[in-house]
Amino acid sequence: MSAANHWPDHSADLAKMKILIIDDEPVNVALLEEILVEAGYSRFESVLDSRLALQVYKTFQPDLVLLDLMMPPPDGFAILESLSSQSEENFLPVVVLTADTNEKTKRRALEAGATDFLLKPFDHVEVALRIRNLLNSRRAHLLLDNQRAALEDAVRERTSELRATIAELQKSNELLSQNG
Repeated sequence: MSAANHWPDHSADLAKMKILIIDDEPVNVALLEEILVEAGYSRFESVLDSRLALQVYKTFQPDLVLLDLMMPPPDGFAILESLSSQSEENFLPVVVLTADTNEKTKRRALEAGATDFLLKPFDHVEVALRIRNLLNSRRAHLLLDNQRAALEDAVRERTSELRATIAELQKSNELLSQNG
């Protein structure tokens, strides 16, 4: 494979990223945790009680959320809408977990802010690949945010320097005109 077609391997960076699982079925949670461990992820939290989901989200601050739709209130749709409205992040991937292949369900989840879908029963390889791809996207967004912030700081600093230089030049001009 040529160097131009090779994607850099950021698996060590991705393994450090945090994943939140929200699902009321212990069997699903155990399976997802197993898939995460097999794929090299160790920083994950799981929530079985949907009423605790937003609290855990706030304290854990995940890079990716795996969210079951069909749970006792609040259901996955309500949590998804809350995550979308609360998230200060510009890109927080949320993967919806569902056995429902109904188009209306898909559209509703996408409208509420879902990034991707995983259908139950889970395919281990597909789950690991989707998580990797979305974490790569999340990582890129975070890097861009950091670069943007650094550039904004540099512009602010340079603007301040230019203002100081302009003030000095104006002062020099005033002195020259007074002495001239």
